[in-house]
Amino acid sequence: MSNIPDLMRADAQRMKMLTAVASLNLPDCYIAAGFVRNLVWDHLHGFDQTPLNDVDVIYFDGSQSLNPDRIQKQLSALLPDIHWQVKNQAVMHARNGDAPYLDSQHAMAHWPEKETAIAVRLVDVDEIEVCAPFGVQSLFMGHISHNQKRSLEIFDKRVTSKHWLDAWPQLKVVY
Repeated sequence: MSNIPDLMRADAQRMKMLTAVASLNLPDCYIAAGFVRNLVWDHLHGFDQTPLNDVDVIYFDGSQSLNPDRIQKQLSALLPDIHWQVKNQAVMHARNGDAPYLDSQHAMAHWPEKETAIAVRLVDVDEIEVCAPFGVQSLFMGHISHNQKRSLEIFDKRVTSKHWLDAWPQLKVVY
């Protein structure tokens, strides 16, 4: 089993989270970052499931009519034991000093690590769609790769502060 949809389907808890998020029918919406990345790194290391600090839900609402805090509360009502983080990618460019993003995939293409810029969503009862602006090859190679759109300082700080190399010692940092 070495593809993301199969790894997701084999994880009952992640499938519950995907189902909860899909039930809200948010625009251009995915569960991203560590939700996918950590699952693959655990698979590569032969680990059971490394606990998730949070679950990052991203969506793209250019009208800004949807309130991320309200969405987070809805998700907490569905699965209260999960620490949800909900972000509208249509507004994140301002925080990052970038030109406006076009959609969720374009926003992820600006994240500091290429392997974090990966997301999934449930599009049917059992169909999982993967969104990966940099592809998935480096993720399955166990890399943590710098995205040139962000500074090396930000990248290095994240690698250090997230303790990825302690948790998954076979990973390789790629500049």
